[in-house]
Amino acid sequence: MRHSLFASLALFSAAAMAVGPAPLWTASGFAKPESAAYSAQQNRIYLSNVNGEETAKEGKGFISLLAADGHVIKREWKTGLNAPKGIAIKGGLLYVADIDELLEIDTGNVRVLRRFKGAGAKFFNDVAVSGDTVYVSDMVTNIIWRLQGQSFTPWLNDAALENPNGLLFSGGQLLVASWGVMKADFSTETPGYLKAVDVGSLSVAPLFTPIPLGNLDGLVADGKGGLIVSDFNKGNIFRISAKGEVKLWLPLEPGTADLGVIPGKAVLIPNMNTNTLTAYPLTP
Repeated sequence: MRHSLFASLALFSAAAMAVGPAPLWTASGFAKPESAAYSAQQNRIYLSNVNGEETAKEGKGFISLLAADGHVIKREWKTGLNAPKGIAIKGGLLYVADIDELLEIDTGNVRVLRRFKGAGAKFFNDVAVSGDTVYVSDMVTNIIWRLQGQSFTPWLNDAALENPNGLLFSGGQLLVASWGVMKADFSTETPGYLKAVDVGSLSVAPLFTPIPLGNLDGLVADGKGGLIVSDFNKGNIFRISAKGEVKLWLPLEPGTADLGVIPGKAVLIPNMNTNTLTAYPLTP
């Protein structure tokens, strides 16, 4: 059953007064930071920096390395990338979405072990890992790519994805934070909402009642059965319960991008406009 427009407006009106927790820390001085990923194995945070135009192949992009308390260990830990966006950790490997390539970086020796070219890809955005499988969203072409072994191919091409941005593998499904059907300038008439992809049938359906939330970017689990999602253009951070109840948790500045999480402790919020990474406690 679809919520009425008035019900949706009432929800946001009530939530607009919400004031979330104070930040634990803020690290600054980055260059259009887009995605944060925490390595429990290393107790370190990796942060991608576009450092230029989002589709420019100029070799100016880089990855930063931080301690879990926000201390910047090395601002330019891995350089020579183009416009790195979504990143994900799998053991000692860091997977990076870089325009039309998926990079596999050894975090021990900081070397690119493998490069997977996406023929026809235009705007690789987020990365999600499930076991030995890596998923990558191409926001512009409505395609989700999949890496298995040495095979990197389009896995799902469906307009119902409505310009997929954030990805999260959870409960046997690939969850998608959609930007919303966008025009050439990335604007949308109707904002996006959360979707779920059945990995067996490849069917795409709303995860909950399809209330337009915003131009969605980052998507992480909150460790309490719910989700946290960011609206890039307005800066809002929403919490969504396991039942689909939406709460505006943090009304922040525009530019909130691909979220990371330190399980049980904090959500990591990069802001591409303020060049910061901020940690907020995972309180209810």
